[in-house]
Amino acid sequence: MAQLPPLENAPINLIGLRKEAQLDLVEALDSMRGRKLLVLDPKLSGPLTLIVQISLLKEHGVENLSHLSGDPIQSDCTNVIYIVRPHLTLMKLIAAQIQHDKRNQQERQYSLYFMPRRSTACEKVLEAEGVHGGITFGEYRMFPIPFDDDVLSLEHELVLKELQVDGDPTSLWDLALTINNLQSRFGLIPNVKGKGDAAKKVFSIMKKMQEEQALTTPEGQPEIDTLILLDRQVDLVTPMCSQLTYEGLVDEFLNINNGCVELDPAILGGDKKVKVPLNSSDKLYRDLRDLNFGVVGGILREKAASMKQDYTDVKTTNQEFSDLKKFVKKMHALPEMTRHIDISQYLTTFTRKRSFMSRLIMEQTLVEGQEYDICYEYIEEMINKQEPLISVLRLLVILSVTNNGLQKKHFDYFRRELLQSYGWENLFFINDLERAGLLRKQESKSNWLTLKRGLRLVVSDTDDSNPKDISYAFSGYAPLSIRLVQHALHASGWRGIEDMMKLLPGATFEERQGSQQQRRSSFSHRPPSLTNLTTGHQRMPSANNLTDLANNVDGRRALVLVVFIGGVTFAEISALRFLSAQESMKHDVIVLTTKLCNGTSFLQSLQTNPLGG
Repeated sequence: MAQLPPLENAPINLIGLRKEAQLDLVEALDSMRGRKLLVLDPKLSGPLTLIVQISLLKEHGVENLSHLSGDPIQSDCTNVIYIVRPHLTLMKLIAAQIQHDKRNQQERQYSLYFMPRRSTACEKVLEAEGVHGGITFGEYRMFPIPFDDDVLSLEHELVLKELQVDGDPTSLWDLALTINNLQSRFGLIPNVKGKGDAAKKVFSIMKKMQEEQALTTPEGQPEIDTLILLDRQVDLVTPMCSQLTYEGLVDEFLNINNGCVELDPAILGGDKKVKVPLNSSDKLYRDLRDLNFGVVGGILREKAASMKQDYTDVKTTNQEFSDLKKFVKKMHALPEMTRHIDISQYLTTFTRKRSFMSRLIMEQTLVEGQEYDICYEYIEEMINKQEPLISVLRLLVILSVTNNGLQKKHFDYFRRELLQSYGWENLFFINDLERAGLLRKQESKSNWLTLKRGLRLVVSDTDDSNPKDISYAFSGYAPLSIRLVQHALHASGWRGIEDMMKLLPGATFEERQGSQQQRRSSFSHRPPSLTNLTTGHQRMPSANNLTDLANNVDGRRALVLVVFIGGVTFAEISALRFLSAQESMKHDVIVLTTKLCNGTSFLQSLQTNPLGG
């Protein structure tokens, strides 16, 4: 089964972008003649399967493929190519393998490609280990990986830890370089909007790179009209909430990894695990993925009934060849139909549990921002029942963020209970959650209720089967991040919600590129964390008053690149697709993120070591 997404319907030429990444990899492989062993950073091997297939690697001399580990090289190839991220821990592993070869008098040629750039610190480690002189160094540029027609990701899961805990801004430089590379291919993006300190930093780095490297862009009208940069720190609530779209639930319970999901034999009724690609090449999945899961079962039943009726008609009536061809074409979709019925049935075993419904009610209570005492009791009960630590923390983070921190007595109590119940080995993890701003003591009154009313973050009249608002993706909660995008695409932009923007953490900016004078927003600021302010209800942009940011002479829909710094969930992407599909919406949307994530993987990134163990 093909792993590469087709990309034919992408709003920009993502096939060309993928081919460029393939050519760069081939160039690295061809730098060594003859048979070779390709050793990959374990965190890069999955994303690379979305760039290149094994057959192409074999065409360019790769005889064996392995993951970098603490074990010696198990191959008789005399040429070894490493492709890794610039992490010091990985350098120790590479050095150990080369030293093992030397002790056993195994002569090899070694090439080491850093992705995305060479690191002086890493090379110093190799020097200290005495292996630097025997290595040829290079760089493999970081390309955004196309997961589908409208989704690109750098799959850099440690952005939260590096930025908020380690104080390392390298990932922001990598992202800025990626966006500038997109601009060199598709044109300088004229309209730029951003929210959050990391967003502001990325745009500043982009401009600095453009000045220093004289960014070259194609002539003519740029293909991307607007760039929206969103710092994940602006909205830490949404990724902690349970995703309720089909794709989101698949990720929550089955873990979508590098565009695929691995299904146990019990789900599909086979005798071994099956890895299934999830992208728009599966037409049924494309139709189902963005729907609220509550309506998926009914749609699958309708499609199955239709197929059964067609089968009955073929058996009992004389049909034209054209009708038979249509029937055969439908039957080709039968494996997809069966697969998604099996997956949906499996997900239902979780969604029908009382514990799942209780959790949804508690999440809704938290985003309502009122009955916190009930939430404290619920979380305490979870700890007493020894429910998974990450599951407890997801609710605790929502409580902390919406309440602008926990009262000191509650903060100290839960911190002590977590360490005593789940082990003191989690001390560094809990400390990192605090440093990242996910858990903190309350220092001032929360403004969540003001934000909830002003941005209409809770919608009571949601119709999951016929949604009118992005809140369908979370059955009543409108993701804050996507609400900000919705306002950004409104004619008045973020100026129409200026009071709300001031309540959210980090800088707010709007600028234009490509002119002598940079047009800057008059309300750029760096406000403190949610401080108290009372304001009236803001008017929401509806599908009828969303207008173009840039009217195109050729009549095409304006293309908006939404960049999530720190990760984005599948349900948020679904909400963006919902916005783009509205009749009066005059924008197509494409997503670029540092990582596709859910609440569990987002928090686990603070625990992850460079090898992902």
